Amino acid sequence: MPSATERVAPTGAGRDRLIAGFAALAIAIHVLEAALPSPLPGVKPGLANVITVVVLLRWGWGIAAWVAGLRVLAGSLLVGTFLSPTFILSAGGAIAALAALWLAQRLFGRWLGAPGYSVCAALAHMGAQVLLAWQLFIPHPALLKLAPFLLTAALVFGIVSGVIAAIVLQKLAGPEPARP
Repeated sequence: MPSATERVAPTGAGRDRLIAGFAALAIAIHVLEAALPSPLPGVKPGLANVITVVVLLRWGWGIAAWVAGLRVLAGSLLVGTFLSPTFILSAGGAIAALAALWLAQRLFGRWLGAPGYSVCAALAHMGAQVLLAWQLFIPHPALLKLAPFLLTAALVFGIVSGVIAAIVLQKLAGPEPARP
């Protein structure tokens, strides 16, 4: 039986509309974030991942994977980074985040909640990006010395995104029934 926040995913055209709507929202957030200045190269809040976590916990991993994949692809086309090193790092991070979400869902179910899933995804995303950057673009040990700072930023932003996702899920669940 689904929980108050979990819904059975629609099929066919309803599923496609659901994916398109959430992907459009995630793409819009992605494009807005790309326009913001970054305090450190590679560090962004990752607020589009709020959408992925909400969709994961409400409609499941399959729809969340579609939303995340479309966000990376369409977002890179709109921002002008398609097939660039930025795209490769973003796609690699998204794949790692989706793998972490899949594994966390299989191991912990709903026990983690939105903040837990968001932190898992953020750390996997940043970890993959650091490793890809080191392997493909900057094979210098100094890059790995940045990893603790980048992973700390991912942890902080993962917590923030997770709290936002939890609030969104609570709002989607509707008002709690009155207690006697």
